[in-house]
Amino acid sequence: MLRNPKYVYGPNENYIPAKLNLGDFLVKRFKEHGDKVALINAVNEKRITYNEMVQAAVNLAVSLVRLGVKKGDIVGVCAENRLENWSIVIGVASTGAIVTPISVGYVKDELKHILNISKPKYLFCSKQAYQIHEGVINSLSFIKKIIFIDDDRPKGELCYKDLTIASTGSLIEKNVNVEEFLAVDVDGRTDTAFIMYSSGTTGLPKGVMISHLNVIATCTVPDVCDPTLIVLNITPWYHAMGLMMMLVYMGHGTKTVFLPKFEIDIYLQTIEKYKANQLTLVPPVILALTKTDIKYDVSSVQVILSGAAVLQKDTIDAVKKKFPNLKDVYQGYGMTEATVMITINSHVNGKQCKTGSVGKVVNNTVVKIVDIETREPLGPYEKGELCFKSPMVMKGYIGKDRSADFDDEGFYKTGDIAYYDDEKFMYIVDRLKELVKYKGFQVPPAEIETVLMQHPGVRDVGVVGLPDEDAGELPLAFVVPQAGANITEKELQDFVAERLSNPKHLRGGVRFVKEIPKNLSGKILRKVLRQMLKE
Repeated sequence: MLRNPKYVYGPNENYIPAKLNLGDFLVKRFKEHGDKVALINAVNEKRITYNEMVQAAVNLAVSLVRLGVKKGDIVGVCAENRLENWSIVIGVASTGAIVTPISVGYVKDELKHILNISKPKYLFCSKQAYQIHEGVINSLSFIKKIIFIDDDRPKGELCYKDLTIASTGSLIEKNVNVEEFLAVDVDGRTDTAFIMYSSGTTGLPKGVMISHLNVIATCTVPDVCDPTLIVLNITPWYHAMGLMMMLVYMGHGTKTVFLPKFEIDIYLQTIEKYKANQLTLVPPVILALTKTDIKYDVSSVQVILSGAAVLQKDTIDAVKKKFPNLKDVYQGYGMTEATVMITINSHVNGKQCKTGSVGKVVNNTVVKIVDIETREPLGPYEKGELCFKSPMVMKGYIGKDRSADFDDEGFYKTGDIAYYDDEKFMYIVDRLKELVKYKGFQVPPAEIETVLMQHPGVRDVGVVGLPDEDAGELPLAFVVPQAGANITEKELQDFVAERLSNPKHLRGGVRFVKEIPKNLSGKILRKVLRQMLKE
């Protein structure tokens, strides 16, 4: 068969054994890095080496099997970012069981919803998470065993150290021999390694099944990171970007410093203290940095990697002025359903990048941009829905037929509007479901938001469509003013009208609010904004 000239193909490299267990893959990779420091918790300065992580992981895997954990069992991990997380992930995967990472930040109904999707039999839980969610956790009969990550736990319950530290009378009396350790056999193509949760920006979160092969394929994408750089990470590890990018980084042997959350002063202090070279961030954090008077030495920063939402060019230009040795801000594009990566702007090995682009298609991946109505493939600079096919695409959603999400050729329909240029660099325009339909015109909210963010009196903004009997929808902006700014609705309407074509004018008006609702990865929750229209 011939390649379709309107499809965009990533490099065809890297053979991945289909039967390989993710646990075996990671143990082998991590062993290569030996006694190098893998992670540093910047809050308490505790650290762990790759060898220590591997030993804890194989000890934990054997302990779990002795507890009765079997292939296909689902094991939840509800904890803030902490050193123990990765030995748990590798250990659980090695047993053939399925890891489902859970946000500590869920409220009661959200937690019930996602736990009822995956129904974990076992749950690793931090003290902080248990204090918040004890009621929900203990109300669910399918959770048979809680393993506490902290030493401080209820009497008679197991903790992480009981499964990882060899001692007389414990589940393991001596350390497992890493050289003799073998993970449970899996079919990497069909056996699930993770159940993640979609972002839920346009509806309730869905359970996304990620296979062993999906993750290994992601970890073997070349030129994603430079292992000589020190990475500073604040992205939550229950989130696909945080989880998978950390596995990529550690697979390459990076040293990563992490913080459990973003507090701007502590964050900048940490850059100075550890001389961080690469920052992994989401757009709201980058935006916050552009509006901060930086009083720390951040000269070590060379690279910022941005993901989870589109970052506008003016924000990129602004953040470059804050970091004197910043070479560039690189964007990637992906989603939970892609394990994490579809395209990336890589700075490694002298690869070319384009500011504002989300980069080129990654290895073994094919992308097509199709017309929204006809579904015919489009050429360069033509905007349509981005669809992709890859060994990294999910198995599917729990309890949902695949047919609605994949086309006849097996391409996953992302729901994102995009285009590519004549050099095959990709650009994301907006979400298909989020386009404002004004008199037959498809208006991207992100385009209006980009213009409004250029106004000196605007701190943040979110645009949605206001239902209208005659026009269908009218573009409306929710605006958070800068402190002390005295701006009016008409001023902002005129500002947009001077810079954008007629269908994109703010005919729905402007509403001033205290904050724009977003999820933890920085995506605007437009469904919440639409609910606010009714208030």
